[in-house]
Amino acid sequence: MIRFDRRRFLASGAAGAAFAAGTVPALAQSERGSAALRALLDTIFADDLIANPQDATGYGLDKGRYASLRSQLDRRGAAARVENLARNRAWLARLDRFDQGSLDPAGLQQLRVARYMIEQRVLGPERFGIDDAQRPYPISQRNGAYFSIPNFLDSQHPIENRSDAEAYLVRLVGFAGALDQDTAEQRAQAARGFLAPGWTLDLTLEQMGKLRGVPAAESGMVQSLARRAAAKGIAGDWAGQAARLVEREVHPALDRQIAMLRELRPTTAPGDGAQRLPRGDEIYALALKQATTTELTPDEVHRIGLDQVAEIQGQLDPILRRAALSEGSLGARLTALNERPDQLYPDTAAGRRQLIADLNASEKAMEARLGRAFADPPRKPLDIRAVPVEIQDGASNGYYYSAALDGSRPAIYWINLKSVGDWPKYTLPALTYHEGVPGHHLQGGYAQAAGDLPLLLSNYFISAYGEGWALYAEEVADRLGGYKGIERAGYLQSFLFRASRLVVDTGLHSKGWSREQATDYMVEATGFARPRTQREVERYCTQIGQACSYKIGHTAWVRAREKAQAALGPRFDDKWFHGILAEGVMPLSMFEKRNDERIAERLRVMGA
Repeated sequence: MIRFDRRRFLASGAAGAAFAAGTVPALAQSERGSAALRALLDTIFADDLIANPQDATGYGLDKGRYASLRSQLDRRGAAARVENLARNRAWLARLDRFDQGSLDPAGLQQLRVARYMIEQRVLGPERFGIDDAQRPYPISQRNGAYFSIPNFLDSQHPIENRSDAEAYLVRLVGFAGALDQDTAEQRAQAARGFLAPGWTLDLTLEQMGKLRGVPAAESGMVQSLARRAAAKGIAGDWAGQAARLVEREVHPALDRQIAMLRELRPTTAPGDGAQRLPRGDEIYALALKQATTTELTPDEVHRIGLDQVAEIQGQLDPILRRAALSEGSLGARLTALNERPDQLYPDTAAGRRQLIADLNASEKAMEARLGRAFADPPRKPLDIRAVPVEIQDGASNGYYYSAALDGSRPAIYWINLKSVGDWPKYTLPALTYHEGVPGHHLQGGYAQAAGDLPLLLSNYFISAYGEGWALYAEEVADRLGGYKGIERAGYLQSFLFRASRLVVDTGLHSKGWSREQATDYMVEATGFARPRTQREVERYCTQIGQACSYKIGHTAWVRAREKAQAALGPRFDDKWFHGILAEGVMPLSMFEKRNDERIAERLRVMGA
């Protein structure tokens, strides 16, 4: 359980009142010490809720003094970027003036992480006039209100009473406004050269067409509200009201966005990587630095990837030979394994249900083993769902949503089931351990349960740390007996896939590779099905740098564990090592330093 007093936080209206007035309180001279720092970080977190109402709903904190946030959506576009930049600069100034000498070690670490966190928010807007260097396109097959808000309304907006249903309707109107904000922002950014590649726009228009092509009364947004209101016995014509709003507000806004993209489609620049952008090399340098939290150059990351691909392929070769797969390249042999009938689920609704049932069984089996490697592991529910059909063409193959902090909504592990052929059975355990336990679900559970960690930091995610952990967790699962027989090939193939990303992402964004060239390389290197692989490559084209965070982060976790084992010898214990999760996420340089400090502390306590 979170020891942070959530009710006290919700009852405190000071932050909301200050930010509604558009001001950031000045630093008082007496504001020093770790308790004062935690109070300041709570105030910043409250400010973030006001600026990002959808996060407030996701956390389950849109209640009490913050109840009005339940009917709002995040502001988007240039005006929101200017406002967010101003408030984050102000928070940075306050953090920079805080008296570091007055902090205990935990407070000093929290100050450093908080400063890093907010500094990253300002870099894209300050340097390039875009929201995020890693996501330079306002609209793509993976980005935009059209992509995120319908799923948000269905999976995160709660429907427990009449007030919730009415707030849903207000948000439907807000969805139309968000679409128009995106349309204006994309038009303005296209004039500056920030328009996604042509094939991306084609995919985006296809997805918008699916959203728009359904009659309003049959829309998933309408059906979600009607179904959940009926389940709770909330009287009212919710389907009719929602359908009228979709028809009168959402569809016209979507039509305007579709027309804008069709108009701009012929004007987009050639190429697939960051080098097609103005100052593309600079943008990619920042994106790569943010994704990996290191100073590694694109050339260095590319070389690391090539070396690791070769190493992991060498480990896979004997496993495939024992499975009577000895002919052809390693990628060709993995492709042959992917196509074996015994590895495939039926491409039917029943086959998809069985796949998800098997994922649940694998999750429960691993959860029962956690006590061997983790002290008091959090036991929180996890819902495994298929990615909504409307967005599966552009969505990732698998991803994770954390639970609401108030327990009102479980965490969700999403899997893209556009084609069951993308998911041979031997590959699924590694994915489940990555997204569930001991991966993202366990790591997030530890951070949220940390008693002294402010909410700002307990819900923070740094990709290099979090994705590095999730990949390392697949390795922990191996030590816990999580793979049987040929499933070990899936485990190593997962590592191979992430290593190949280092090659592909840097190839796309610093070496002029095309989408086709990157897909060819990854299919040959990993043996994954081409449609699945191409979706991944298309993701890297529009979410630049992030693909490198996994293996760079994994390498840091492995290196830290090996260092601790070497220094501690018989004093090393997995439960002790994994205890660092309770300290929350941090950049890799801080993680490595903290690992050194924990090793020294353990040596002092247990005797050198």
